[in-house]
Amino acid sequence: MQFATLGGGESRMALLSSEPKWPTVSDYFHDWALVDVETSGLRPGRDRVLSLAILTLDARGNQTGEFATLLNPGCDPGPVHIHGLTPARLAGAPTFEEIAPQVGALLSGRVLVAHNAQFDYDFLAHEFAHVRSWVPVSRRLCTLALNRLVGSATPDLKLGTLAAHYGVRQERAHDAQDDVRVLSGILRGSLGAAERLGLSLPLLDCPPRQDYQPYVPKTPCAYRNPGRFTPGGPLTQGMKVAITGDTQVSREELVARSVAAGLNMMTSVSGQTSVVVTNDPSTASGKLRRAADEGVPLLDEPMYLRLLENVQPGQAKGTARQRRKVETPGNATTAGPEPVLSFPAQRTATPTAPTAGAVQSLTGRRVLVLGGTHEAAAEARARAVALGASAAVNLSASVSDVVVLPGGESDRRMSRIATLGLRVHDADWLLAPAPAPVPTAAAASRPDTAEVLVRGAVIDLSDTGTPWTVAATWRQQTVCDVDVVAFAVDAQEQVPGDEDFVFYGTPEHPGGTVRLSTDGPTEQAVTTDLECLPLEIHKIVIAAAVDGAATFSDVGAVEITATCGIGAAPTARGTLDAATTERTMILAELYRRGQGWRLRAVGQGYDHGLAALARGYGVDVAD
Repeated sequence: MQFATLGGGESRMALLSSEPKWPTVSDYFHDWALVDVETSGLRPGRDRVLSLAILTLDARGNQTGEFATLLNPGCDPGPVHIHGLTPARLAGAPTFEEIAPQVGALLSGRVLVAHNAQFDYDFLAHEFAHVRSWVPVSRRLCTLALNRLVGSATPDLKLGTLAAHYGVRQERAHDAQDDVRVLSGILRGSLGAAERLGLSLPLLDCPPRQDYQPYVPKTPCAYRNPGRFTPGGPLTQGMKVAITGDTQVSREELVARSVAAGLNMMTSVSGQTSVVVTNDPSTASGKLRRAADEGVPLLDEPMYLRLLENVQPGQAKGTARQRRKVETPGNATTAGPEPVLSFPAQRTATPTAPTAGAVQSLTGRRVLVLGGTHEAAAEARARAVALGASAAVNLSASVSDVVVLPGGESDRRMSRIATLGLRVHDADWLLAPAPAPVPTAAAASRPDTAEVLVRGAVIDLSDTGTPWTVAATWRQQTVCDVDVVAFAVDAQEQVPGDEDFVFYGTPEHPGGTVRLSTDGPTEQAVTTDLECLPLEIHKIVIAAAVDGAATFSDVGAVEITATCGIGAAPTARGTLDAATTERTMILAELYRRGQGWRLRAVGQGYDHGLAALARGYGVDVAD
């Protein structure tokens, strides 16, 4: 067992003497708790922490404490081939309950830092919930998100790649103690890079929560929806049933008996609902009003209970596409990915391109637009993309050109842009841009291979078995909350069940196939394991909604990126501009095409709010 405490002696995580200087900007001065966990799986609450390391730094980057230990999770340790933590190694380790007070003391009052921080934070939150407590962290910083903002000249943003970029020696990958030492060097280098760009840190508020519960699997209904209940007829497995009002049998028991019979219990009413159970149809509940609007039949509780005794068999849902067995050279049959032809992502919808030779292409360049009205800025970004560039929403190391529209001269980033020596242009430059200069060594070493998407553009997604992530990033231009959500819908563009709506209140599908993560105050992402989705799911609709009275003209442009794997380089990116009044916007769709999947950049805005958008997909949410 590895175990180190404050003042930890031989196992002290020595920092490298070659590390760059700590930033001098006071906004970056925080007490830090750098964290890394190794776990038995990828699902917080279901899987457990096997190894934990914490390194604390003061506001000037000086190490103030450390802690590292293996943990006995009381369960199968999972992928031993990755972390090397066998049951024998963990047998003598303490439980989390034994070390929780010490861990809490190290985290309290500090900003938690981790690479892919939501993962580590959620695992710690659930571990504290197991011991009837909560993780004492109020803010966190994700170094993965920070480096996405920085735009470092690296082929990807994985821990090992960033370690090499910032000159940090990595000795033992997937070892929590070494990973947290590497993280300290990455944090130092990342803060220095952010300081040079004048970036605000993507600190995310995460007040201590007591509502984390141990993982309880919720099994989606296994049967297809057969449609509406016919008065006088039977119930059929797969029917969508909603209950409203008081019941004689407890609501929990009624739901449990219904689920056991194969019915799909819903918390809302939509056009896909088969029947609503109520003992008082005269009440003006929202569910009954919706049922009346949609023509959904009603049943009282006594009749419903009688029908529950003889529910008719339904049609089972299809399962996710299985991997085909392929022959190996030795005639041994192994389970492998289904053979497919692999091509680079191809755009199937393109903007109108300028006449050949009319103007210089901006392919490979990244353009940031400052100033102007929302419409003028959107037009400038669209012009840059039509010339082959990608449109940035934030200043980063990847920006090559800056277009300044009226009012942009007073943007606080202009002084930083001048210091960085970036090329600055007026709007007329986009009509006849000058040839690009010879790229610097750093730029040449990191060509941006991401496909640039415009509204309506479509790309094929490679069939790798690795989950795909669609992230949305924006530059906050006014104080308002933006929520990214996802709908897993069937061929009728409706969610099969409540669990197929993933949002801030339910950020993960019960099967783990669709997950929402929040990596900073202006970045949220939806990750989807496409191969594990049920066959009835035809599309994942990813949308964003502005809370309150603000609109997307207040928020500004939203950039979406598609990546395959955590920390991977983007496969595609696009910048979406809604007009002036929209409060919700469909960002992208992942949809089936034959045996594969495609991504479409949508960018369709609506004036109504999230509740109205959700109702269109068969979900009722509170306004």
